[in-house]
Amino acid sequence: MVDLEKAPPARSPEGEPVPRADGEGCLVVAVRLPVRIVALVLVLPVRMAWDALVVAGRFLRDTVLRPVGRALAWLGRALFVWPLVGLWRYVVVPVAKGVGWLGNVLLVVSAVWVYRWVLTPVGRALAWCCAGVGAVLAALGRGLYAGLAWLARYLVVVPAGWLYAWVLTPIGHLLAWCGRGLARCGRGVLWCLGKVVTGIGAVLYWTVRILLVLPALAVWRWVLAPVGRALAVVGRELLDALGHAWRIAGHLSRAVGRALAALFRWTVAEPARWVYRSVLTPVGHAVRDTVLRPLAEAARAAGRAGRQALRSARLSVRQARADLRRTLFGEPERPPSVDRREPSGAKARTLGSSTTALTKD
Repeated sequence: MVDLEKAPPARSPEGEPVPRADGEGCLVVAVRLPVRIVALVLVLPVRMAWDALVVAGRFLRDTVLRPVGRALAWLGRALFVWPLVGLWRYVVVPVAKGVGWLGNVLLVVSAVWVYRWVLTPVGRALAWCCAGVGAVLAALGRGLYAGLAWLARYLVVVPAGWLYAWVLTPIGHLLAWCGRGLARCGRGVLWCLGKVVTGIGAVLYWTVRILLVLPALAVWRWVLAPVGRALAVVGRELLDALGHAWRIAGHLSRAVGRALAALFRWTVAEPARWVYRSVLTPVGHAVRDTVLRPLAEAARAAGRAGRQALRSARLSVRQARADLRRTLFGEPERPPSVDRREPSGAKARTLGSSTTALTKD
């Protein structure tokens, strides 16, 4: 919140007022409050509109954009990613493996065989021939180098040394003596020119200093610097006012939003909840107990009666079909029933006793 009360000035232990550390004067304190009030009036509608847009954007993002984005992402995967993955996995990769194997068989193996059994022997033979020719050429080159070195020594090096020692050295000494004399004269001329240039430079320096630098320094010190400080104070106060106004507008916007939410809750949500809980729920329970449940019981009873009637009809039809078959084709022969629960030893004794009885008869 904005501090609207002016803080009391600090005082030293002797009772004298202490100047503030930030250097603010009475003009700054007098301008600050109106500027902040104006900034609050201007920024409050903008902040409330911004908060409303933020709430609408979040609602739109959560209810529309995010489901649409997920649906589009799934549709994109179904239309593009999965077909491309299937094409890559089941078409491109097998074809590439087949092409690689075929290239290995047709190119790599053949190239290795040609390199091993053709190029390597030919290269070794060429290297042996080149080594012999190189040895011959090296011998010829060493002889030719020795001859040329002897000729160059006695035709070039020895005459050049004599010429340097007896001709060029005296001429060089003479030229060096002349150069030293010219250098002494040049230093004197340069010293005179330096003095002249120094005097001209001093005159130009003081002229430029008096005509340009000192007026510019005075303008900077007594005009531009105070104006800049004032503009800096105004700008800082404007920025501080905008920041305070934005924060206060946020608190006010939040309070307005909470008031609107409470108004909506007490005018729409709570009545709707009371109607649902106090009116619609008892009516629904009454309709369920008095109408829907008897109808469900009646429907279940009708279903059971219908299923029993259908079962009786199927049994009647099955019995009539059996009677008709018995009338037309007679009683079917039934295989002798065998007691499967009787043990194997008892069955053998029964068969043995029946065979003995037949033999006696």
